[in-house]
Amino acid sequence: MKKTILVLVLAVVILLASVGGGVAYLAYQFTSSRPSDVAQDVVYEVTPGKGFATIAKELEEKGLVKNATFFNLFARFKGDRSKIKVGEYLLRTNMIPAEVLEAITSGKSIARSFTVSEGLSTYEIAELYEKQGFGTAESFMALVRDPALIQSLLGEKADSLEGYLFPETYMLTKYTDTKTLISNMVKRFLYVYNEVMAQAEIKSMTRNQVVTLASIIEKETGAPEERPLISSVFHNRLAKKMRLQTDPTVIYGKAAALGKIVINITRADLQTPTRYNTYVIYGLPPGPIANPGREAILAAVKPQESQYLFFVSQNDGTHVFSEDYKGHQRAVQKFQLDRKAREGKSWRDLQKRPGTPDKN
Repeated sequence: MKKTILVLVLAVVILLASVGGGVAYLAYQFTSSRPSDVAQDVVYEVTPGKGFATIAKELEEKGLVKNATFFNLFARFKGDRSKIKVGEYLLRTNMIPAEVLEAITSGKSIARSFTVSEGLSTYEIAELYEKQGFGTAESFMALVRDPALIQSLLGEKADSLEGYLFPETYMLTKYTDTKTLISNMVKRFLYVYNEVMAQAEIKSMTRNQVVTLASIIEKETGAPEERPLISSVFHNRLAKKMRLQTDPTVIYGKAAALGKIVINITRADLQTPTRYNTYVIYGLPPGPIANPGREAILAAVKPQESQYLFFVSQNDGTHVFSEDYKGHQRAVQKFQLDRKAREGKSWRDLQKRPGTPDKN
């Protein structure tokens, strides 16, 4: 009897060992197996509320794991079923299960670049944001003008976040919301502004004044090396209580009424009063007209020393600078009134009375 029991016990032990060995072998086979030897990219999206069993099934259907049941058990064994993160993931058909699981629990969603160039206005950034499929221009502009958001980010009241959306390349995922992007842009601005804050205090300039002047500088020149000199012209004119008379402020004044940037302006536009039209108002506009980059912000607080009061475009992105109106008239005659030199880039008769000096 005892011998029979011993035989049965040994048989059970051998059976369990065999089963255990088989399970271990199957587990090893699954965890080390790749659905394919070919590395084919597959974008897989984990959406909010999707259960792990559904995820495992979809991964099997897409050829990213060999067996959904085993993948489910594998994730349970590792304690990773609850660690799945919402997002879009770039997976490959030659990944082993551990690599697939690591990817979809990492939270490292596929990101696309969103590049904001220096000098774009909020209107233009909003249009670009919508055009590239990240969201709507309407929602972007609504947040840019949201008093509560402005107060929380800037610590002060403002009409909008114009000027404070720092131009840079931002990496966005499908699940990066508009508010997060705007917040990151402003935080980046504040970091950069901190570098020039001491110089602004020396100049007795408020942050709004610095950013407003920097935005005009940014819009006025296509030559980065000219920014400090452009800045000196504006500082000199402000010191003499002369109107700034800069076209970009006219354009922005129209945009405030139209809700979009319209580049072409007319003679009538120059004389149409708006809060931003520096052909009409004295001093700086009430706020920025674009979003300046680091160098323009620096130029606003560190202008080059000069006696220049005027500049005129040479139609190639650079300018000729003059200390007096007669010199400016000569430059205008050469580069703006001469049709060949102008090449259709300027339409205005810039021969103004000395009392209302012009610059282009």
